[in-house]
Amino acid sequence: MRQNLLNKKTIKGDIFGGITAGIVALPLALAFGIQAFGVISVEEVPNIGAIGALAGLTGAMMLGFFAALFGGTPTQVSGPTGPMTVISATLISGIWSASSAHNISTVLVSMAVAIVLCGVFQILFGVLKIGKYIRYIPYPVLSGFMSGIGIIIILQQIYPLLGMKSPVLIIDMILQLPQKIVSFDYHALIMGGATIAIIYLFPLITKKIPSTLVALIVVTIVAVICNYPTSLTIGKIPSGVPLPIFAQSGINLQNIDWLSVVKYALIPALTLAGLGSIDTLLTSVVADNITKTKHNSNKELVGQGIGNIVAGLFAGLPGAGATMRTVVNVNSGGRTRLSGMTHGIFLFLVVIGLGRWVSFIPLSVLAGILITVGVGIIDFKGLKDIAKIPRADAVVLIIVLLLTIFVDLLIAVGIGMIIACVLFMKRAGDLVESGYQSGGITQFDKESPWSDEHGLTEEIKEKIYIQRLNGPIFFGSITRFQEVMHSVPKTAKIVIIRMRLVSFMDQSGLYAMETAIKDLQTNGAKVLMTIIQPQPLYMLKTMNIIPAIIPEEDTFKSFEDCTIYLQNLRQKGEI
Repeated sequence: MRQNLLNKKTIKGDIFGGITAGIVALPLALAFGIQAFGVISVEEVPNIGAIGALAGLTGAMMLGFFAALFGGTPTQVSGPTGPMTVISATLISGIWSASSAHNISTVLVSMAVAIVLCGVFQILFGVLKIGKYIRYIPYPVLSGFMSGIGIIIILQQIYPLLGMKSPVLIIDMILQLPQKIVSFDYHALIMGGATIAIIYLFPLITKKIPSTLVALIVVTIVAVICNYPTSLTIGKIPSGVPLPIFAQSGINLQNIDWLSVVKYALIPALTLAGLGSIDTLLTSVVADNITKTKHNSNKELVGQGIGNIVAGLFAGLPGAGATMRTVVNVNSGGRTRLSGMTHGIFLFLVVIGLGRWVSFIPLSVLAGILITVGVGIIDFKGLKDIAKIPRADAVVLIIVLLLTIFVDLLIAVGIGMIIACVLFMKRAGDLVESGYQSGGITQFDKESPWSDEHGLTEEIKEKIYIQRLNGPIFFGSITRFQEVMHSVPKTAKIVIIRMRLVSFMDQSGLYAMETAIKDLQTNGAKVLMTIIQPQPLYMLKTMNIIPAIIPEEDTFKSFEDCTIYLQNLRQKGEI
């Protein structure tokens, strides 16, 4: 059913949420644009900062509007993201290096072709209904991948933070830093350091105003007052209505070798499409959890594809669903697709009216913003638990992390998936050989009582909710597990999670279980857990879910023990 964009009940929240998300998106769009084109030095292209900033704003504006209009997640806010920008920077670097003439027009056209193809692939993903398969990506693969992306962003921005151009290759960024750090520009470091400090400290005063925007405005004003060197700023970006790339001045399409451009752009486009789809649908799941709704994954991919096609045609950066901006939108009242469209319109007004003011922003300020983004992307929880999780998951996480940083993002995900699948098949074989009850295909049953539940009185049955789990909880089953746990009535005061047939839990399953228990407790339910098999029990204790989240006294070796506990609570009048 098509959503009413002008619903009187939601329009106020949608407009406010969209504007708030736009305010958050503004400094990030500028920063991601600068990062993507940062591989080209100002000595080679004097206005490269302005080109990058405009590309970031245009991508956020176009993708944000059209992905919201045609997508399948009502509260989703889309735009350039860290992972997509890293791929874009790699693509631009390759095009620039391959172009003997070092023609910026060739870079922009090739980039546009890659982004349009990315959009086409995403539409195909949606039409072929590939979105549902995203759920089968194991947590260690995502954790290693996202942490690798975060580290790449930080490494790339250390040099601009010091007022220098960053090398292209990650290994060069690491090896050259000791010799280059001695010639840093202290003006740049002060501005970048102040930006990072404001971003982390301002929320201690208030969280109503985005600290990133406060840092951008305050430090830029200080830079203007102090006559900060213009060579270290963005430079003036063109104002006015953005034009399609084929209508922009300075773009010569006649001398382009289109066949070579398409061949060069094909693989990066597929990488962008795959990465953008994963990024988007993960954000859609976050939006679902907050709003208690259900997104249409395949429709969302089609909307993202349309948005990226339009962004490419207008020389904007590619992007995906952005988690932080989506959460800000929802928390500010956004409930329908109008909120994401409002975010795009807000950025359009910025482009046509504030271009000349953007020129004063120091590049090190944007570097400081991106460093905090990189820190936010790193999965510190997954890395912190690396010694506690199953050894196979830890191996996958580390391999994907290293491949992401030093080799290639798509190769990292592909190899991580292969290793994870092989290890899981080995685990499944080991469980069968050892005689565990795996229950076959993982099922989540809340209807049929088990034989040992007949001791419960009708009085107690009316007061509790029993969730029966049958089979391993792993990366391939957590989506269904989450759906079932979300279906537990919010009025339930005692929820019993039966674990008798759960023979195995991996990192994905452990984190899903932890989230489910915390959600139940937030709703006021007391959570009990019965008959935990050796491997899940060991992992739940190792991860400190037992006893930190569920006390030891709320876990039972048999359902009969749990029944006695419930009868005692009944006698005390506590249920």
